[in-house]
Amino acid sequence: MISAISETGPAIHDVRRHSDVLLVAIMPTNTGVMDALDVVDAGADDVLVKPFSPRELVTKTRALLRRRSAGQTRVRPLVFDGLVIDLAAREVAVNGELVEIPAREFDLLVFLASSPRQVFTRVQIMQHVWSVDDGIGTATVTEHVRRLRARIEADPAEPRWIHTVWSVGYRFVP
Repeated sequence: MISAISETGPAIHDVRRHSDVLLVAIMPTNTGVMDALDVVDAGADDVLVKPFSPRELVTKTRALLRRRSAGQTRVRPLVFDGLVIDLAAREVAVNGELVEIPAREFDLLVFLASSPRQVFTRVQIMQHVWSVDDGIGTATVTEHVRRLRARIEADPAEPRWIHTVWSVGYRFVP
């Protein structure tokens, strides 16, 4: 999937935090070179300054897709002290031992671990992991966190990685 970011769209770092989608930033006519470079530094894959031709957009997009398919953007595992989350293989190892984790709990773990120390509400977790706003109760999140802790924590009652932030939600602590 390819996304275009404009002045009215979401911030690049917000998109990058949750996705590895190709980002082409479309900038206004008066954009200076330094501003365009700042956008690339923020996480955009490329920048187009208005006005631009449709062919320029197509050509740059094809080049980005070629680089991606050539394997230049490789998914690296998330590695923490004693915990390895292999995104490509969808496997989790705790202290060198593979742990069986259902798909939804794996997605939950990846979501939390991808933004260490950031606190997420149950509603935010539902939006990102279940892709729903309020269609399911927040107790579902609580139950999945409980099950995930039982699988990866040495002592689920005193969790090492997934912490509860009372009256708010959860955070992953590396």
